[in-house]
Amino acid sequence: MPDSASVDRTSSTRFSVPVDATLRAAGWQPGRWDIKQAEFWADALRTHVSPAGHRHAVFPAAVEAWAEFGGLHLTPTGPGRHVAPSQPHLDPLHGLHMARTLGDLGRALDTEVSPLGAESGTEALLAIDTEGRVYALDHSGDWYLGPDIDQALTTLLTGTRPPRLQAT
Repeated sequence: MPDSASVDRTSSTRFSVPVDATLRAAGWQPGRWDIKQAEFWADALRTHVSPAGHRHAVFPAAVEAWAEFGGLHLTPTGPGRHVAPSQPHLDPLHGLHMARTLGDLGRALDTEVSPLGAESGTEALLAIDTEGRVYALDHSGDWYLGPDIDQALTTLLTGTRPPRLQAT
């Protein structure tokens, strides 16, 4: 089986039918790529400094996710597998004032982490690391959504219960 880097990013079989339908209803289509908006977000995050001096990490995996999925408000229509499906809004500025929190998570994971968006309703912060792995942070803990944006969207939109990150 090919690794994720060699998979055709415009394949019509990239997502399951329900996930694909939710993405398309929100305005996504294979080949979507708004690099201008992604660069705007990258600049906004790079230049933001918290009152305590914390800064955001910006790296290619984040910019690529923002370019393809940024700005989408996703509203799944079916029931969840284990939990209610999430309604993510993929706008990294939801995490603008969370530089310290994301920095702390990055140090715990031995990587850098950048904001990806938020879950509407729960306001859980969505984040992505330098390898493209995706996480959710909320009042009840930190959650691993998947090894890449595709799996994370599938987890969120199908109501699959993500594993909680454990301290080591």
